[in-house]
Amino acid sequence: MIRYILKKCKNARQAIFGKLFAYPVIEETVNEDDLAEHMASHNTPFSQGAIKGMLTDMVQCIHELLLEGKNVKINNLAIFSIGIKNAKGGAENEEDFSVQKNIQGVKLRARATGIMLAKGLKLNATLKKAVALTGVSSTGTSSGSGTGTNTGGNTGGSTGGSTGGNDSGGDNGGGDDGLDI
Repeated sequence: MIRYILKKCKNARQAIFGKLFAYPVIEETVNEDDLAEHMASHNTPFSQGAIKGMLTDMVQCIHELLLEGKNVKINNLAIFSIGIKNAKGGAENEEDFSVQKNIQGVKLRARATGIMLAKGLKLNATLKKAVALTGVSSTGTSSGSGTGTNTGGNTGGSTGGSTGGNDSGGDNGGGDDGLDI
């Protein structure tokens, strides 16, 4: 189940100022060890250690292939590719262009494929407002319902790590939503 909190847009310069938007509550980040343990529990013939080794090698190989200018597609997950962060303003012509002046860096991009596409996730997702589960509203005040204990993990804190606000290619289903919350 995906739990969410509501936050108001606080940027008065935007047409959506004061409107509420849902943000996912991420209760935990699963690392490679946890993922390997979870995968091993699904009646696979591979041990947790073998799975962890394969995941580690896969990440290294994807890194190498991306730096060779190739895209990597993992069916039902994503197509991984490299994006270029261009400097603002661009170059007037090819002679004025230089890597040092016009390229700020590179970033990882990931585009969902198969069951991870938005339509596939939408069909399988169950959403529930976090305040209904924790008794704490998105502003951190008690709603009077529930026990008043914070069992929802990061319900009142920052959700930046879960909304794709990083340069490592995180994508919140369409990139940056442009909300200044």
